[in-house]
Amino acid sequence: MLRSQIRLVPKLNVAPAVTRRSIYTSVLESDINITPAGKVNLAVGSGGRSSRTGYTATVFGASGFLGRYLVSKLARHGTNTIVPYRDDLKKRFLKVQGDLGVVNFVEIDARNLQSIEDAVAHSDIVVNCIGADYNTKNFTMADVNIALAERIAQAAKDAGVPRFIHVSSYNADPASESVFYATKGIGEARVREIFPEATVVRPAQMFGREDNLLNYLGPKIKMWTPGKNSKEIWPVHVLDVARALEIIAYDNSTIGKTFELYGPEKLTYQEIRQMVHGITENFAQVGPFGYNFFDYELPLPLAKLIASVSQLVWWKLPNPDQMQRHLIHQKIDQSAATFKDLGLGEEEKTKLADVLFSYVKQWRHPLIAQKGGPNKRMLDDMRHVQHFTE
Repeated sequence: MLRSQIRLVPKLNVAPAVTRRSIYTSVLESDINITPAGKVNLAVGSGGRSSRTGYTATVFGASGFLGRYLVSKLARHGTNTIVPYRDDLKKRFLKVQGDLGVVNFVEIDARNLQSIEDAVAHSDIVVNCIGADYNTKNFTMADVNIALAERIAQAAKDAGVPRFIHVSSYNADPASESVFYATKGIGEARVREIFPEATVVRPAQMFGREDNLLNYLGPKIKMWTPGKNSKEIWPVHVLDVARALEIIAYDNSTIGKTFELYGPEKLTYQEIRQMVHGITENFAQVGPFGYNFFDYELPLPLAKLIASVSQLVWWKLPNPDQMQRHLIHQKIDQSAATFKDLGLGEEEKTKLADVLFSYVKQWRHPLIAQKGGPNKRMLDDMRHVQHFTE
C-alpha cells in the first residue's frame, strides 16, 4: 500500500454522557461558541496551555486575592486575558499564568474613564473583582465599591460587552451598619441600574494562602475583639469561588442572576482560632494576659477608638469598620443561586479543616515537634540540643 493511501484514524474515547468539563476546556461544551452579542468564537487545540478558547476576558482586580486565581483559570486554557493594573510590580507574576501572548496588561487609573474604556473595548467578558474594606488616603470604600464599580459597568455597557460579572460581598446591604457592607450593597444596585444583565456574585469570607481570614485570625493575637470572636460565617475556599466564576463567565444562563457562594459548614471566628491554635500551638501572651480561647471582651466603642488610632501608621492594621463587622453574622440570601446551580455539589466544596494545615503550618514554632514547654528556659535548652547534638 502506498504511503499516500494510508489513512490514520484517531482513537476516540467517548464517554456515555458528556459534561461541560470534559470536551474542550474545564468549562466549554463546544469548539464553536456564540456570545450573546452574536460573535462566534472558535476554540482551537485540545484544551491545554497552548490552546485558545476564542474568548477575550478583562479581569479588574486581577492582582488581588481572588483575581489572581481567576486569571490562572481563564488563561491556562487560552482565553485572552486583559489585566488592568496600577502597580507594575504587583502584576508581573500573572504573565506566566498563560501561554505567550495570552495574558496582556493595560495600565489604568481609577479616575481616568478613557483608560477603563480601553481595558474593556475588545472583551467578551468583563469581571470586576475590585473591592476595598478599608479607606486609604487616596480612595475611600465608597470610591472603590460604588464609584469605580459604576465606571466599569458603564464602560462595559458602552462597549457592548455581552457578559459583565460583578463580585460583591456577603452581607451586602445598603442599610448595613458596616460601611463596607453598605457600600457593596449600593454598588450592586448601581451596577444593576447601569447593566441589568450583569451577574452579581457574593462570596463568603474566603480562605487561602494570601487571605484576610486566616492571616487575620491566625498568627496574631486577636484577644482584643468585640463580641469575643463569636461572629458566624460560612468560609469558602478561594479556589472554589474562582472555579465558579470561570463557569459563570462562559455560561449565558447565568445572565442577570445573583449568586451566593459560601462554604459547606458554619464556623465562628473563635472556632477557627481554635483550629489554627491546634496546629500552631501558639502560647503567645501580652504581659500578664495569656492566650484564651474565650478571648477578652472589648466594648465596641473602645475597639473602634483603638482601631482609629492604629490607622495613623503607614501599614495596614484593623480599622474601625472591621470592628463593626465583628458583630455582624453572615446572612444568606435564600433567593440567590448557589454552587449547586453551577453543577458544583456539596462534595466538590472544600472544607477548611481539609486544607488548614497547609495554610498555617508556617506559623508553627520550629521546636514544636520536640514538644517542649512554652517557657524561655526550656526553649533555650531545646535550641541547644537541636544545634549542638547529632
